[in-house]
Amino acid sequence: MSDILGLGAGSQMIILFFLLLALRVPVAFSLGLSALYAMWQIGFGFDLAGDLIATGIARYALLAIPFFILAGTLMGSLGIAERMIQFFRVLIGNLPGGMGVVGTVVCLFWGAVSGSGPASVAAIGPMIIKGMAEDGYPRAAAAALVCTGAAMSIVIPPSIGLVIYGVIAETSISSLFIAAIIPGLFMGLVMLLVLPFIQTQSREALDRLAPPPPSEGYRRDLWRSFRASFWGLMTPVVILGGIYSGIFTPTEAALVATVYALAVGAFVYRTLTWRTLYDALTNAASSSAVVMLIVAYASLFGWVVTVEDLVGTYSTQLLGLSDNSAVILLVIMVILLVSGMFMDPVTVMFISLPIFMPVVRELGWDPVWFGVVVMVNLAIGLITPPVGINLYVAANVTRIPIERIARATVPFLAVSLLGLAAIAALPQLSLFLVDLIK
Repeated sequence: MSDILGLGAGSQMIILFFLLLALRVPVAFSLGLSALYAMWQIGFGFDLAGDLIATGIARYALLAIPFFILAGTLMGSLGIAERMIQFFRVLIGNLPGGMGVVGTVVCLFWGAVSGSGPASVAAIGPMIIKGMAEDGYPRAAAAALVCTGAAMSIVIPPSIGLVIYGVIAETSISSLFIAAIIPGLFMGLVMLLVLPFIQTQSREALDRLAPPPPSEGYRRDLWRSFRASFWGLMTPVVILGGIYSGIFTPTEAALVATVYALAVGAFVYRTLTWRTLYDALTNAASSSAVVMLIVAYASLFGWVVTVEDLVGTYSTQLLGLSDNSAVILLVIMVILLVSGMFMDPVTVMFISLPIFMPVVRELGWDPVWFGVVVMVNLAIGLITPPVGINLYVAANVTRIPIERIARATVPFLAVSLLGLAAIAALPQLSLFLVDLIK
C-alpha cells in the first residue's frame, strides 16, 4: 500500500499534511493525522504513537518554552512593559521619527523579555500604536512596525525559536543566543530606514524633526521614568547576564525570568494580584499548549521522516541542485520564506531542519550562523500573508482590517529581506561575538 500514486509513505504524508492545511485543519492536528496515516501505511501499530509523543516532548531544554512565555505574559500584565515604553519615549521621543524610533527600540527590547512574536504584539502593541498615531503615523503603519519589530522576538535572545532550533540541530543554545544579538539589532536598524516614508508629514510632524536641546525638565522627566522602569530594564541584563556568565543555563533562565517578574510585580511595583496572576497563568498556559502540541505531533512526523529516509533523499536532491553553496543557501532561504507564509516557525523547523542539517554539515557551514539565518527567515514569515500570525494578532488588538496592516507591512518586508541578505552573506555578523567570547 505504500506505493499509492507511485510515492512512498513519507512523501504521501507530506502531501496529506499540506492538503489538511489547505482544508484549514489546525497545524498540530495536520501533523498528527498525516503522520498516523503514514505509520499505518508503513505497517506500524498506533500503540507506538504514545511512546513517540512522550519521547518528543520529554526534553529538558523544552521546559524553557512555557516559562519564557509566562515571564513575558507577566511583564505585560504587571505594568512592566508600560513603564519601559514611557522611559524610551522620554529618552528618544524627540528624535527624528519620534515614536517610530521608540516603537522599534521597545520591540527589540521586549524581544529580550518575551521571546515570542505574537505575545510581543499583544503585550506592547496597543501602547506603541497609540503613541505613534499621536506622533503623526497612520495607525496601519504603526501596527505594521509593531508586527515587524515583534517578529524579531524570535531572533533577539532569549528566543523560543532558538531554543527549539538548538534542540533539533543539537547545537549550543547559549552560542545561538550570543550569535543572535548583533543580527537582531541590525534588523532593528534596517527597520528605521522605513520611518521617513511612513510618517505623515503634517506641520506638527515637521516641527518635531529638529529636537529641542535637553532642558532641566527633560532631565528630570528622564530620571523619573528611568527610576520607574529600572527593574523592567534590568530584565534582559538578569536573563542574558546569568546565561553568558554561566550562573544558569538558558533553560534555567526561563524560570529565573518568571520568578524575577513575580518578584518585581509583588514587591517593587505592587501590581501583582491574584486576578492578574490567574490571567497570566491561563494566557501563558494557552499559548504554551499550542506550541507544545505542535512539538508533540511533530515528533510523530519526524519519526516517519527518519524511517522513510526522507532526510537522505531530499538532502541529496538539494545538494544535487548545484555545486555552488550560495545557490543552495538561496534555495533553502526561499523554502523557509515560502514555508513561513503558511506555517508557524515551530512547525517549519520540525519539518525542514532534519533535511537541511545534513546539507549544513556536508557543506561545512557553521550551524550557529545557520540557526540565526533560519530565525531571521522565519521572523519574516510572521509578517507575511496569508498566515503571518503577527498580522492577525495586530488586527485583533487594534480592530484595523488585516488587509490594511498587510499593505502597510510591505516597506518593512522589503528592508527585512535586505537585512536577511546581509546576515546570510556576512556570517561574521553572527559569529563575531561567539568568537570573541571563546
